[in-house]
Amino acid sequence: MLRTELIRPIQDLLTEQSRRFGTKTAYSDARRAISYAELETRTRRLAGHLAGLSLLPGDRVAMFLGNRVEMVESYFAVVRASGIGVPVNPHVSQAELEHLLTVSGSQVVITDTAHLPLLRRLNPGPSPLTVLVVGEDPVPAGSLSYERFATTEPGTPARDDHGLDDIAWMLFTSGTTSNPKGVLATQRNCLWSVAASYVPALGLTAEDRVLWPLPLFHSLSHIVCVLAVTAVGATARITDGHSAEDVLEQWGQERSTVIAGVPTLYHYLVRASKAPGFTAPELRVGLVGGAVTTAALRHSVEDAFGAPLIDAYGSTETSGSIAINWPTGARIEGSCGLPVPGLALRVVDHRTGLDVPDGTEGEVWVRGPNIMAGYHNQPEATAEALRDGWFHTGDLARRDRDGYLTVTGRLKELIIRAGENIHPVEVEDVLRMAPGVADAAVVGKPHDVFGEVPVAFIVPAPGGFDPAQALALCRERLSYFKVPEELYEITRIPRTATGKVTRHRLLDGPARLRAVGNAYHDALFRTKWIPQPSAPRPSASPLSVARPRPGRWVLLGRRPPELAGLSRATGTEPAERLDTADDVAGLRAAGGTG
Repeated sequence: MLRTELIRPIQDLLTEQSRRFGTKTAYSDARRAISYAELETRTRRLAGHLAGLSLLPGDRVAMFLGNRVEMVESYFAVVRASGIGVPVNPHVSQAELEHLLTVSGSQVVITDTAHLPLLRRLNPGPSPLTVLVVGEDPVPAGSLSYERFATTEPGTPARDDHGLDDIAWMLFTSGTTSNPKGVLATQRNCLWSVAASYVPALGLTAEDRVLWPLPLFHSLSHIVCVLAVTAVGATARITDGHSAEDVLEQWGQERSTVIAGVPTLYHYLVRASKAPGFTAPELRVGLVGGAVTTAALRHSVEDAFGAPLIDAYGSTETSGSIAINWPTGARIEGSCGLPVPGLALRVVDHRTGLDVPDGTEGEVWVRGPNIMAGYHNQPEATAEALRDGWFHTGDLARRDRDGYLTVTGRLKELIIRAGENIHPVEVEDVLRMAPGVADAAVVGKPHDVFGEVPVAFIVPAPGGFDPAQALALCRERLSYFKVPEELYEITRIPRTATGKVTRHRLLDGPARLRAVGNAYHDALFRTKWIPQPSAPRPSASPLSVARPRPGRWVLLGRRPPELAGLSRATGTEPAERLDTADDVAGLRAAGGTG
């Protein structure tokens, strides 16, 4: 059910919630709590002071903060000043921060004392940055006090004239396949997702107490924790989510009815629930961010806590959900659910632009009120993504005859090996099943003959992993062309803050080569070698060298179809078949018989 009453300008929404809920807590963190009345007053004052700093309509304000109440206030205050809010990952490097500020054109930055040193190390731009620092006065020299702005009446009133279809926020994509792009979203884009999917799917009401450990700079947090919570008048406890133990402790203290988290967090919570004496806190519904959950995890959470676990598929460009698994109705294993009501969705052959039959893989195209206005200062990328009235997601999926959507991968991440399509996630899922594999990622590597081949990067669990077992499992469960050509060992998989693999970084990082096909590379670390003759014996003629000498020989690996032809040509059969390189003694024995 579309909650149309929730789609209204931010200033009207805040004023109404202040009137309705007054001193009720809206948001809290480890430092402070604010009521709905304070949320309206503080954001109005901040907006007026920002306007007094000569912030013009459409100017960008970077919000360089972690998970704290002031991040929520900043989302609202910048819009009330008719600016454009730019949330920034608080864990970026200096180079990344410089890039994001330059690309966005932000001239005002809201940050805290912890992030101020990084900001001050940036190269000077054409005009100096105006920096507001949150926290208690006095603030460091050269910066302005956020708290003073929030607690004093400004000389310039808040503009409060921002329309539903004006650009309100610029959220950067995760950058898993390329550099992050600034997605321009209006209030209507974002509030439509609130009204059409998250509020009705979660059944969110003013009675709910929401625990939010996901990063607030991310699109899902912006839509659900900032906008949806405020729209219905719920209460949210913000935490940084770095420690699953802390999340569990906060859950118990706050008696949260709604919790959000990545799959890893839910795995921990399920394990914790099995401890002796554990009492499950009250929970009405859980929301999964970052990935579609498995049926096993969903059942585990629902058995442990007696509440449904909701997951969805969406993107920054769609201001939230494209499809969602509702708490009622069928749950299809691996599916991200049904398209959000009011959103038009097609599964298309990207080469022809024609819809594919049910059950056939194609690119997801969507159209609706939640689709972005475009990419900031990237007209070519915008035109490419928004073609023929549809947003081309770049995601590959299948839709069954009942309309349930199952995402299979990314078009740009697809590995095409000699014309065969390989989804990295499919190979990664198998590799993670291998003993000793803690994590895995797969990427395409250029190949002179096949165009691309899959290459795997593995993070070993304590005690290490066996490359032979990992490859054997891949051969057992995957088509031959999907088996990785190379296995590398690395210390960690590069990921975004929301857990997505940044595949384009894998081939450029340090890694230890462990295997190529069936050849294991422990030999690369040997210091003693057994020399073998590289030239024929003097008595041998060139003709005798050209034809294999009858005798016994050794087959390494599985018996290929070409073996029969080799046996006929040599008039021999293998003396021994070695499936691994560990059987060095057998290799020497077989080779020594001629």
